[in-house]
Amino acid sequence: MKFKQLILVFAVFFTFSGCDVAKQLGSAFNFTQCKFDYHSITNLSLSGTNLSSGVNAAKILQLASLLTGNASSIPLDFTLNLNVTNPNQTVASLNGLQYVLNIDDVQFTTGTVSHAFNVAGGETQVLPLSIGFDLATLLRGESKNAILNIAKNFLGLGSEKSNVTLQIKPSFNIGGYPATSPVYIPVSFSFGGRK
Repeated sequence: MKFKQLILVFAVFFTFSGCDVAKQLGSAFNFTQCKFDYHSITNLSLSGTNLSSGVNAAKILQLASLLTGNASSIPLDFTLNLNVTNPNQTVASLNGLQYVLNIDDVQFTTGTVSHAFNVAGGETQVLPLSIGFDLATLLRGESKNAILNIAKNFLGLGSEKSNVTLQIKPSFNIGGYPATSPVYIPVSFSFGGRK
């Protein structure tokens, strides 16, 4: 229902606006029609230790003691890269977005991205999302075992896959005014595990 309301708002703007605004409305609408898929996780670091190139035995021991100890802070930072495929003939674009990241039914973090992103018609582009949160805070919660499994999957050591749900709410610039989608777009994928 909210998506239909957004289309109605776009149609009203289109009716009463000039060519530039019509193009902006079209590119905003096109973005809501894009397909989103997991591409990769890069720039992975845990407590300042760069893990993007993999882990060795020494790093595993260091990180295991960190995860099972009583550290007051364990920052986990990474870039989540999404493939964004535009099925339309014209450009799809946004000015920024809000996101909510859930892994294995645990809400990890929320955040915003404040840079523009465009995908030409019929093309696929990679949308990088810089994400960071404190694992120590999550390890103190009721879902400690789930968090440990997720951390192992980030390190490439997990035995069971983690299921990710990323909800994104894009924002647009329409005629010089900011407009935010009334609904989140869900993106789901799994990573890690040996099964």
